[in-house]
Amino acid sequence: MEEYRTTKVFPPPQDMFNAFEYTPLNDVKVVILGQDPYHNDGQANGLCFSVREDIDIPPSLVNIYKELHSDLGCYIPDNGCLEKWAKQGVFLLNTVLTVRAHQAFSHRGIGWEQFTDAVIQTLNDQDRPIVYLLWGRPAQMKKAMLNNPKQLVLTAAHPSPLSASRGFFGCRHFSQTNEFLEKNGLAPIDWQIENIKKEQ
Repeated sequence: MEEYRTTKVFPPPQDMFNAFEYTPLNDVKVVILGQDPYHNDGQANGLCFSVREDIDIPPSLVNIYKELHSDLGCYIPDNGCLEKWAKQGVFLLNTVLTVRAHQAFSHRGIGWEQFTDAVIQTLNDQDRPIVYLLWGRPAQMKKAMLNNPKQLVLTAAHPSPLSASRGFFGCRHFSQTNEFLEKNGLAPIDWQIENIKKEQ
């Protein structure tokens, strides 16, 4: 917390644990692992890949929306706020929960990884179905921790524009997730994020 007093750090301290606020561990049905928060002003809101409704949709999330459209026919919304997913049990966890402004990965190696690894281990130890969506190499490094036969692990390239065409597009993770949940007697996720702006 000292760094919040001396430098600009994202997300704001009140949003740092939003993934846990919106999706208590006992309610988790799906885990999407991110890396560290967005590092530009106003973007990070404590949920990986998500931004506030009034912030431009980041390129990785644009690609997530494109895959959702291709996979499930969801229209591409006008905002990047993923709170709706979190409230349904989609745990949007960055493996590092804070970042110094405009310095990607600046809080790697300061202890967050041990904390979030413990969280992932706790979920792996739960005796119930959970789906893990591991996009990109850093997320896929967590696969070694996941060995619960009741749970499903899906991997793909990261949705970043640098890598999405190398296996993220066409992965169909969203439909596969819902098929697994329904097969296990759980309600599927409504992945459609709605438009917030009124039609002119």
